[in-house]
Amino acid sequence: MTESVSRQIPVTVLTGYLGAGKTTLLNRVLKENHGKKYAVIVNEFGEIGIDNDLVVGADEEIFEMNNGCICCTVRGDLIRIIGGLMKRSDNFDAILVETTGLADPAPVAQTFFTDEDVRRRTKLDGVVTVVDAKHVVQTLDDGGEAREQIAFADVILVNKTDLVEPADLEIIEARIRILNPFAKIHLTDRCAIDLSHILDRGAFDLDRILEIDPKFLHGEDHGHPGHGHHEHDHAPNPTHDKDIHSVSFSTDNPINAQKFDAWINDILMSQGQDILRTKGILNMTGDDRRFVFQAVHMMSEGAFTGPWPAPDTRRSRLVFIGRHLDEASLKQGFDACAA
Repeated sequence: MTESVSRQIPVTVLTGYLGAGKTTLLNRVLKENHGKKYAVIVNEFGEIGIDNDLVVGADEEIFEMNNGCICCTVRGDLIRIIGGLMKRSDNFDAILVETTGLADPAPVAQTFFTDEDVRRRTKLDGVVTVVDAKHVVQTLDDGGEAREQIAFADVILVNKTDLVEPADLEIIEARIRILNPFAKIHLTDRCAIDLSHILDRGAFDLDRILEIDPKFLHGEDHGHPGHGHHEHDHAPNPTHDKDIHSVSFSTDNPINAQKFDAWINDILMSQGQDILRTKGILNMTGDDRRFVFQAVHMMSEGAFTGPWPAPDTRRSRLVFIGRHLDEASLKQGFDACAA
């Protein structure tokens, strides 16, 4: 088996509200002298929004999804395009999927869970969401896809920071944390960022989250007010974000694998439409390795991923991001999984 066939090509999904700066970021990726080649799959309403001369000069290939809108049909398109790309996978190092500004990234992310072929050849490296600092609070108040994009992200670029005051940035970060307690946040102006912070991060891979954010395990403060070292903690949930919010649970007691499996499957089957993302790192009874779990809506995967960093960190932690989350009921279910 040749190296190119056996390696999984990293895929970064780039999302963000209209005007936030996705295209600026994409052009930066295509222009910058990083020595890598990217295949780009673009899905945008109307014209492509990318300087086509630039694309050719950067020696990349652009595939436009002509269906315009990201909905269920996107999976077929994406699977077909990635299949075609894989025949030439020696020609590029990674794939970027730019979704339209109105898109919910879930169907794109789910493609990498569901299609066996895609899953074998590629790995979802991360969902990067670009946010417009000047307008994000208003956009969040208006509701809609902007919240989903933030809730779904592994990495968030708060862009156009030059247009707002430092105090506003604190408010923005607090609002983002309500929707997503675990994304890595970067403040940028014109999307100027070292690309290693957003590409090939393994950000979707929970094992890497520990390298990026060791606090994930400890239930420590993620910058939410009122977020402490107790058995059960969660972000404040002001009414204006009540349709999407996050809840997190942690316990020092080992988890019974069978109980957890039955419980989480039941939760995801019955409430998966409303649960955008689930991530957890669990200490299972009778095993010295960390069990890493994550889900996109109803599709989940979990695996043991190597030893705990130190004996005193073997704390299980589980985060749900979604709508209409019944915190008390989820906590009760999670606590019942403890052996």
